[in-house]
Amino acid sequence: MTKSYIPNWLKQRVFLTPSRVALYAEDTSLSFSELYEKVIDRCNRLTSIQLQEESYVGVLINNTKEAVIILHSLQQLGITAVLLNHRLTPIEMGFQISDIGMNTILYDQEFESKMNELKNVTPRLRMISFDSIDHLPLANRFIPKERFEMDATCSIMYTSGTTGRPKGVQQTFGNHWWSAMGSVLNLGLTEKDEWLCAVPLFHISGYSILMRSVLYGMPIRLYKKFDEKKVNQDILAGSGTIMSVVSSMLHRLIDDLDSIQYPDSFRCMLLGGGPAPKPLLEECIEFNIPVYQTYGMTETASQIVTLPPEYSISKLGSAGKPLFPCEIEIWDKRKKLSPFEEGEIVVRGENVTQGYYNREEANKENFVDGWFLTGDIGFMDEEGFLFVKDRRSDLIISGGENVYPAEIEEVLLGHPLVKEAGVTGIESERWGQIPVACVVISKEIKSEELIAYSREKLAGYKVPRQIYFVDSLPRNASNKLLRRELRKWIDK
Repeated sequence: MTKSYIPNWLKQRVFLTPSRVALYAEDTSLSFSELYEKVIDRCNRLTSIQLQEESYVGVLINNTKEAVIILHSLQQLGITAVLLNHRLTPIEMGFQISDIGMNTILYDQEFESKMNELKNVTPRLRMISFDSIDHLPLANRFIPKERFEMDATCSIMYTSGTTGRPKGVQQTFGNHWWSAMGSVLNLGLTEKDEWLCAVPLFHISGYSILMRSVLYGMPIRLYKKFDEKKVNQDILAGSGTIMSVVSSMLHRLIDDLDSIQYPDSFRCMLLGGGPAPKPLLEECIEFNIPVYQTYGMTETASQIVTLPPEYSISKLGSAGKPLFPCEIEIWDKRKKLSPFEEGEIVVRGENVTQGYYNREEANKENFVDGWFLTGDIGFMDEEGFLFVKDRRSDLIISGGENVYPAEIEEVLLGHPLVKEAGVTGIESERWGQIPVACVVISKEIKSEELIAYSREKLAGYKVPRQIYFVDSLPRNASNKLLRRELRKWIDK
């Protein structure tokens, strides 16, 4: 099979638009040519310790300028970056390090104490802090590649491990390229576009923005952490036209706005992490926030389905239609289902991973004739709009009936006093399982009132039997709700 290539995209971007701003971060900015100079400097220094001879290198990063430089440097060195989640315990991180067989980690000095803990788990691992790289000697002048092989693995990110051990998702240069192309064919591109990034760079939601920046010639405004006041301040000042968020972030942005509308210059709020409740979407219309709901995953190198704002109310609950280069079907036992029949969501496209690292059995189970079986349950309507019901692993079976937590959460979020909601199932001798809910509220309310509110909108078997009031819900690094953690809270 003939290999396909693409020009070295950072080098090509510098050739095309060297003086354009690539990054705003930490009160400074870098043009693409300035970014490239810093990347080549890091490559020269890392070459002096033979880093380029390694296939996989772990990175433990925050949303900083140096992290952007390091991620591009690994691409230039031809090294696969293994993106590590700094929220993991040393044992969890040690499993991923052992699974890949990596020898080196590059890390932000902010995680020095975590690295000291990790030494007890992986004593032979070489650990290099970002600030120490500047003190490494310069090697002979590093010569970057002219082209990237499309099928070469660019990055590896581990799934959150909702079932069993986490799996390393291999993302090729081609996956990132086609993900960016699918997005731009859907969202469009203007010379004034600027992507606000407050999601983690070590997660596909953040890393994909980094790739889009170079491929589109578009600046990123990078936030070390999500701060609704700072983000709103920037947007209202005319900085930023696109942003990626989940519902909890969008709620915070709206709560901070008071009565001020977003300017027309802001053209896209890309909303992931599940369907948005109608009250939230209505508030977004009131505040002039165009919401594009999305469905995607690590295995698809970010979004694969998107719903334009003109359908947000008429197709309430839908994630939209597949991006231009992608295909979606609903299967039951590997048979394609008709509209409105619920089954497993399967996807196909050049942005979909070629497989999990070193997981032969998982690859056999999840990849069939070019299709990836997502493990998510949903249906498509007669017009081809996708409706995601839930994770198969989160499904609650109560009295023989399928109960989808996301459906109950959407109802609870429709109550004006509920800011966040998470639903899971607990064991029941009579019904097998029953749904219960954890909620974050803005003002005191009795659980009986929320149960009665739910009963008005849901079938009896779907109504949560108990409501637990909590200060916050367990979420992963991309702010996605971790329902399995809710079960642990409730069992305590």
